[in-house]
Amino acid sequence: MQFLHGVGVALVTPFNSDKSIDFESLKNLIDFVINNGVNYVVSLGTTGETPTLTTKEKLEVLNFTIEVVNQRVPIVAGAGSNNTTALIDEVRSFPLNKIAAILSASPYYNKPSQAGIFEHYKAIANAIPNTKILLYNVPGRTGKNVEAETTLLLAATCPNIIGIKEAANNIPQCSKILRDAPTGFLVLSGDDDLALAQMGLGMQGVISVAANCLPKQFSEMIHAALENNFAEARQLNAKMLLAYDVLFAENNPAGVKAFLTELGIIKNNLRLPLVPLSEGVYNRVRGYLNNL
Repeated sequence: MQFLHGVGVALVTPFNSDKSIDFESLKNLIDFVINNGVNYVVSLGTTGETPTLTTKEKLEVLNFTIEVVNQRVPIVAGAGSNNTTALIDEVRSFPLNKIAAILSASPYYNKPSQAGIFEHYKAIANAIPNTKILLYNVPGRTGKNVEAETTLLLAATCPNIIGIKEAANNIPQCSKILRDAPTGFLVLSGDDDLALAQMGLGMQGVISVAANCLPKQFSEMIHAALENNFAEARQLNAKMLLAYDVLFAENNPAGVKAFLTELGIIKNNLRLPLVPLSEGVYNRVRGYLNNL
């Protein structure tokens, strides 16, 4: 399997009832997803509720993940901010020699121009020239799209920017990046429900939320698509359509944490401002797993 192709899973951060980090459950989750076929793990992504983690906690989670994974699969570390200088300081504090790449969401809230987005990522790339970087375009969260031209310019300008996680729900934009990107530039899906269609365009994989709770099923679907067995991939994907709806019915990661609670892997705790699923949606989670 080529570098960071296939299924990466954006790990949740389990919490105890007092909202401290539940490291025992995090170990169980990491073992669960690796044993069920994911190709790599993403620590400290948005799904990990990183906006509510302290700087100290982020390092604890990342170092613990490195220890538990124990080189079984690559590790990607999430790091994003609307303060470029602070983000560079944070990334430099990471054990960069022990991770495969940084996944960095574009600046949120202050909505920079495309030129500002370009300079933001260029500054990060120059600050950690020996570390691979994946761009992360998720305008639904950041409020600003990273346009295809900006992605392509970064790919051409910064050798250590090796790919992008695209979660813009924009098929034409993905097609343009795939057509014009340098050879070897990774284009990964960031939308579980669109992943199969995007694999048909030529994407090389997905960084998934669903792979936390359905790692075997989701991995089988993506790998069937990578092997151009789209008939099988469509059948596997059809069985997860309801799961995609329930996972994102209220907020992420409340949906996936409900699934993982029902599977007995974590406890159903989130940090404010996020709260657990409402009873009605939670019952849909339970019903889906019972039918599965």
